[in-house]
Amino acid sequence: MLFFNTKKRLIDTGVLKGATDWHSHILPGVDDGVHDMAESLDVLGYYEEIGISEVWLTPHIMEDMPNTPEELRARYEELLKEYKGPIKLNLAAENMLDNLFDDRFAKRNLLPIGPKGDHLLVETSYFQPPMDLYGILKRIKEAGYQPILAHPERYRYMEDKDYDYLYSTKVKLQLNLISLAGGYGKPAQDRAQALLQKGYYSFFGSDLHHLAYFKDAIMGKSLKKEAAERLLGIQNFIT
Repeated sequence: MLFFNTKKRLIDTGVLKGATDWHSHILPGVDDGVHDMAESLDVLGYYEEIGISEVWLTPHIMEDMPNTPEELRARYEELLKEYKGPIKLNLAAENMLDNLFDDRFAKRNLLPIGPKGDHLLVETSYFQPPMDLYGILKRIKEAGYQPILAHPERYRYMEDKDYDYLYSTKVKLQLNLISLAGGYGKPAQDRAQALLQKGYYSFFGSDLHHLAYFKDAIMGKSLKKEAAERLLGIQNFIT
């Protein structure tokens, strides 16, 4: 029986022991995430402490942060030389569905995610969708990639019918742990809890940008027991 008034701290749920972090901004000095190599190594050291076993580095590729796969791969190689710990590191990207996405996609200027390189982590503006959002997602599928929509609970323009449609068309959804812990405010937290209850999420990730905030303000947050148990039930791997 689930007791809705029972709470457990996120760090005590056990969800991160042996887990994969599918969304992070730990690659240093390439976007609005971790600034330097020292902090990247600090983050990975903390990840070792809490039991994370694998990390996907997903820096932004967008108009405001026009990273190229070649530049990101070079920085990734630098991190691999510096990090000597047990966590498996992988490189992908968080692709903004902005005005330049179609051009980048046509040229395959992409860093897909997943062991087979056949998934694509994408995001939109928090305030409004790109023109023909569902058409873009369909074209991604037709090109042989499975789209993963990052942190759908944060998109203020989305309604229940949007989430239902995305799930029905097999667009995979990725939960931000920060959302569930209330780090983006109550509306995003409520949507995260509702989507979690419906079983719509396939993955979770930290979306970590800075260690201090994630470690001090998020990991100690309390979750309802029901949310914690559903979080543990997420498959969180690509088949």
